[in-house]
Amino acid sequence: MSMSNNTRSHFASFAAYTPPPDDPSYTSLPANGSARAWFPSAAASGSQQPTSYQSGGIPTFNTSQAGGAGALEDAEAENANNMWETRHGFRVDLLAAFAYLLGPLSALTLLIVETYNDFVRFHAYQSALLTTPLVILRILASLLQFAPFVRTVFTLCLVIPSCFMTWRAYTDASRNGLVRFQIPFIGPLAERWVYEE
Repeated sequence: MSMSNNTRSHFASFAAYTPPPDDPSYTSLPANGSARAWFPSAAASGSQQPTSYQSGGIPTFNTSQAGGAGALEDAEAENANNMWETRHGFRVDLLAAFAYLLGPLSALTLLIVETYNDFVRFHAYQSALLTTPLVILRILASLLQFAPFVRTVFTLCLVIPSCFMTWRAYTDASRNGLVRFQIPFIGPLAERWVYEE
């Protein structure tokens, strides 16, 4: 007999399932008619500050950082505060301008080194898409020994847009509040690549 009582205590009870009190689908009301009487209300405690679930406050559903209705808005608000932050603490305007200075070399360097700031990454992608074909055309013009006038035109086609975009990226970051100036055809592609990362 003692054996059966001893083995019986090792098994879990098979009581009917009752949902936890913080389950949103749990809708039964206590006898007095007030919903969820086991949670103190903010008015009863005298404070206007919402308390946490762990300290006995009313739980909030679907607003966690892991997902839910408010997660996207919370993440965007957090990113808005960090839009000036870069991985190594450099200034955003200088990094965005640097993306165009050395053409594909500076663009590739920033794409490898800077992983936090989307503004800098956008300008790095845009610089790579703008300057790489122009550098290749300039190299081909030299290798195929085109006339000096044609090589000069290719050089100007490389230098002038790069200088303009260097100035534009610097001023957009420092004066215009991180407005992204997009080059036709190239800018939307760079924007999509940043968005898809």
